[in-house]
Amino acid sequence: MFGRLTPLVKNLLIINVGIALLQGFFKLDLGDYFGLYYVSAPEFKPYQFVTYMFLHSTTSIMHIFGNMFALFIFGPLLEQFLGPKKFLILYMVTGVGAGLFYTAVNYVEVSAVQRDVEAYVQDPNPDDFNRLLIDHGSNLNPQIYEFVDQYSRNPNSAELKRDSVSLAQRLYDIQGNYNMVGASGAVFGILAAFALFFPNTELFLLFIPFPIKAKYLVTVYILYEVFAELQRAPGDNVAHLAHIGGAIIAFFLVRVWKKQRNNFY
Repeated sequence: MFGRLTPLVKNLLIINVGIALLQGFFKLDLGDYFGLYYVSAPEFKPYQFVTYMFLHSTTSIMHIFGNMFALFIFGPLLEQFLGPKKFLILYMVTGVGAGLFYTAVNYVEVSAVQRDVEAYVQDPNPDDFNRLLIDHGSNLNPQIYEFVDQYSRNPNSAELKRDSVSLAQRLYDIQGNYNMVGASGAVFGILAAFALFFPNTELFLLFIPFPIKAKYLVTVYILYEVFAELQRAPGDNVAHLAHIGGAIIAFFLVRVWKKQRNNFY
């Protein structure tokens, strides 16, 4: 089913892997400059909507391996089917679109955190601090609740009030002052496009002893991403929104291309 490595897929693999090797060899973290930051962060630059998708985590080999493996498996057939020009459009539009989608939703979420943190800093107290954690503290270490208990028992402690303000401000830093890197948005665009163009293609996975049609596999994968975003586990730093965004952009892009093809014929 899957053909030889096509030119554009090969070049994308070389670029992504080459940059990762460059970072590893020279101990660079290019994400500090070219990763996608929150739009209100001082480090944010518009070009990051493009550059972020060619960088990967310097601490996890599985980050780049997973993305490049999916590109290697699904990319060549799509490039042969669409042609290099449309395949590049698919890759870039879904990658940039994923970054825009992630940023738009993240802006709403982080703005709410910023508003609530600013309100808390004006009048720190144990009840509002606990509410702040319930609403926005899912990514904090669970040990924070030991502090909550201590603060509740000593609500007038000036030291605990100061500590609670620092922790509240850290909530904003966690959600609004970091960068996103990775080709996952573009890769999810490729997965979604593959399922839309070749829905009944049967895929074999190492951990499942029977073939699964592309449309079912990709649908389940996207639904998992939605679930993982809505029920985010502590310590989960995966940009599920970017994955979802890439798939959504691919859905509309493929619909346009199919409509154009039907009109042509």
